[in-house]
Amino acid sequence: MPLARPIRHAALSSLAGALLLTGCGGSSGSSAGNSAKGEAEGYPVTLDNCGHQVRVLGPPQRAVSLNQGTTEIMLSLGLADRMVGTATWTDPVAKGLEKAGGKVKRLADNAPSFEKVLDTEPDFVAASFASTLGRGGVAPREQFDKLGVPTYLSPSDCVGKDNSGDGDGVRTEPLTLDAVYGEVRDLARIFGVEERGERLVTDLKDRVKKATTGLDAEDVTLMYWFANSQSPYLAGCCGAPGIVTRELGAKNVFDGTHEEWPQVNWETVADRDPDVLVIGDLSRKQQTAETAAKKIEFLESDPVTKNMTAVRKKRYVLLSGQAMNPTLRTVEGIEKVAAALRAYGLAG
Repeated sequence: MPLARPIRHAALSSLAGALLLTGCGGSSGSSAGNSAKGEAEGYPVTLDNCGHQVRVLGPPQRAVSLNQGTTEIMLSLGLADRMVGTATWTDPVAKGLEKAGGKVKRLADNAPSFEKVLDTEPDFVAASFASTLGRGGVAPREQFDKLGVPTYLSPSDCVGKDNSGDGDGVRTEPLTLDAVYGEVRDLARIFGVEERGERLVTDLKDRVKKATTGLDAEDVTLMYWFANSQSPYLAGCCGAPGIVTRELGAKNVFDGTHEEWPQVNWETVADRDPDVLVIGDLSRKQQTAETAAKKIEFLESDPVTKNMTAVRKKRYVLLSGQAMNPTLRTVEGIEKVAAALRAYGLAG
């Protein structure tokens, strides 16, 4: 990872007097630091977050979000004017957020360099994935710590999840929407917009209730395909697709694996023969078969997959990558899959 230029190091170091992230320990709430000069009303805010203690002395004014998921939460909370950069996009910005999103500079479509992030002189950095704020990603949290810049990691990628191995991690506990709601509330608290956070959580809960009320899908089997046609990444039991599956009362044909996105051969997929295929429609260009069109073209032409029930009957549900990740748009995934099951006559 490229090192920051000395001038940037000096600029970022000056932020340490206003913003502090300590390595671990401590508790949330008031402390002796509350009486420090220059602290905003209601601050400092201290949160225990994925093994780190995040402490901010005032609402961030130059925030950077390193993943689309955290970006869309901030935009939904009306924080575009306090953001100086975003990065790592799989999809177009969510509907309704286009204007706000257009105000925030995109540092990179994928992961930006550490130096490029520092060039924005951030006072707060958030990410959706541990890999983004780890070795091999933008930079470990400790590197931002040394510059006095607080970092926040989505709890959905650390609570009940083991990221120590290769791949996308293993779920030790099923993910729930409470993790997403908790992230909304955390970010709202950090930025001092708690009321907006509660309104957003209430709206999300209402949407889930509306989408699932009266739905009976206990006999329906699903499979979720994110990307790659040669060795497809398919959803295991317990990540964001698991939330969708459980909320609908359906069954994932690969619910026996706790890996987040295991790679499974097509012969095994054909043998499981799911009723419906939920496929990612991505705008990025990292893997083969990123778009839904490419995925469907493969499914309908490959000799192993073209005779699957869902392929023959064209039972496809197209989701954004963000709807298949633990984000605000997981709720969108619930809505779209529920609507499709009803349209296919597979659920009440």
